[in-house]
Amino acid sequence: MGIAVGSTVSGHVVVITGGGTGIGAAVAERYAAEGAHVVVVGRRPEPLRAVADAVGAHPIVADAADTASAQAAVAEVLATFGRLDVLVANAGGHGFSPVADTDDDSWDAAIRANLTTAFVMAREALPSLIEAKGQIVIVSSLAGLFAGPSVAGYTVGKHALIGLTRTLARDYGRRGVRVNAVCPGWVQTPMADDEMDEFATQAGLGSREEAYATVTADVPLQRPARPAEIASVVRFLGSGESSYVTGAVIVADGGSHVVDVPTIAFDRAGM
Repeated sequence: MGIAVGSTVSGHVVVITGGGTGIGAAVAERYAAEGAHVVVVGRRPEPLRAVADAVGAHPIVADAADTASAQAAVAEVLATFGRLDVLVANAGGHGFSPVADTDDDSWDAAIRANLTTAFVMAREALPSLIEAKGQIVIVSSLAGLFAGPSVAGYTVGKHALIGLTRTLARDYGRRGVRVNAVCPGWVQTPMADDEMDEFATQAGLGSREEAYATVTADVPLQRPARPAEIASVVRFLGSGESSYVTGAVIVADGGSHVVDVPTIAFDRAGM
């Protein structure tokens, strides 16, 4: 006898932190297109309003890392929609320096942006998610699995998100809440565009596109992701289609994680 799985997200209430730009905005667009009630949360009102106007989302200006602010955001969601089905913990940033060059304030900012935002919002949303038997999707990064150069705070924060995903899945699966993580590689977002512009200048490259081509030259698919491609993975995990998936870490990086770094030189030599 088969198990009936509801794949639709129509009518579900989906809260997306960091919902004003990049992956968060793409996730909002994807869910809204399928009839979900989408709430975009962030600290900057202008990009939130732009996304809200574009896809019909409900914007909430809040700091996901601040308990009182997160509580107020969840309360507004419940007052407006009466339920909360999916939390997409996407907020992040900061932490782009090596350990020796990272002062206490920079470290605190990196952990707050990349880890505390997800922890606090998950904690405050859990009672509603338990009631709805909902899902949490945590957006980590390939930096949650490997270490890039001079990104200590970002790397540690994204690694810690994997631990947060697993402990939430372990503790709340028995109460009907599924929790999974997505680890994107390079994605063409405004933040990545800024990095590519800086890289192009430092490396003497002619354009942002050339910079993207350079950093993905050893990626099997040889290109960065489009935000909508990551949004598709998030939507799968934040829906009934992934009904027996929890505690998983889904890597969406064009194949970067399967490349054996010591053999890249052989590949370049045509061997």
